[in-house]
Parts: sequence; structure tokens; C-alpha cells
Amino acid sequence: MITIVDYQMGNLRSVQKAFEKTGHAAHITSDPKEIAAATKLVLPGVGACGDAVDEIRRRDLEGPIRDQIASGTPFLGICLGLQMLFDVSYEGGEHEGLGILPGKVVKFELPHGYKVPHMGWNQANFIHRPPIFEGIDEGTNFYFVHSYYVVPENEDVVAITADYGGPFCAAVWKDNLYATQFHPEKSQQAGLSVLKNFAQLA
Repeated sequence: MITIVDYQMGNLRSVQKAFEKTGHAAHITSDPKEIAAATKLVLPGVGACGDAVDEIRRRDLEGPIRDQIASGTPFLGICLGLQMLFDVSYEGGEHEGLGILPGKVVKFELPHGYKVPHMGWNQANFIHRPPIFEGIDEGTNFYFVHSYYVVPENEDVVAITADYGGPFCAAVWKDNLYATQFHPEKSQQAGLSVLKNFAQLA
């Protein structure tokens, strides 16, 4: 069973329905015990990073999430679920992240003519190819909606970049941890392929 973490931020049902389209059941829960028992864990989200981390801590979900990642359970962060993994976010001030990966979350500083948020389809450029991107072609388009992006301290975790007024990190990969800035659940067939590959990880 795939477990989707519910902390009351983001359209979790759309992620659940996307997994169901690939033939894999997904369970939405805010119960720390169920999260601790998950065989695969998904952390989606839309909104502000600081508020999201505060809500995760208020619901006592940080410990189970950390433990699952540390134990080798396949983990997928989506959009805000990527940004929360880092040390600090500068969205609306300075806010402590979960600190699972060293680095920061910063706002786009863009040339004239570019709008924030970055919204719409953009090409994926592979730096490394995580197993969940098996069968996905270089340059495949995925759907983005974000004003901030992650800057990992360790560039080795950067799996995919995209370009919006310059290159930025679009996905990370470290061992059993995968996280994307784009929304696989909104990215049509390519996104469903990513979710199916994640669901089929051993």
C-alpha cells in the first residue's frame, strides 16, 4: 500500500487518483502510526513551506517521516514535499525546514519578461536518471506551479534540471528518497509513468 501524508495542505485526492489510474491503491492518512507502517510514502503539498512544516510538526508527523526515509522506505516528495526536505526556506521570511537534505529554498530572480510563479509545462533535463524515471525520454515535459525552488548544498542529489530564466533543480534523488518540483499527477502520461515506476519499486 502506498501511503499519502495528509497535513491539510494540497489536493491529496488528485495524487491518490493518479496512483489509482496506474493500477495501484493509495491511502491518505494523518495518523502517525499508519505513516510509520507505510511500505511506500508520498509527501505532496501546495502552499507555503513554513506553514507546511509547522503543520507537520503540530500533527507529530515529522518523526515517522524521518524514520521512514532513514529506514530505506521508498519516499516521494511532490512540489512542496520537495521544498520541505531542505534546511531553510526564504518564502515569506526565513523558516526552518525538515533538514533531511542540506540546502535552501529561494525565490526566482528572473530576467525581464519572465513571470512568477513559474506555471505550465517545462522540459526535464536528466543529470542522473532515478529508477522512477525509467522509460522517460530526455526533454519530456512536466507540469510546474511554483515561485520558489530548491538549491541543494550537495549537487550530487540533483537528478533533473529545468530552465526558466536559467537552470534550476527540478528533482532530487538520494538512495530511497525521490522528490520532484513538478506535479506528476498533473503531467499526463509521463507523470503517470513516474508514479507507476515509484509504485513498482522493490
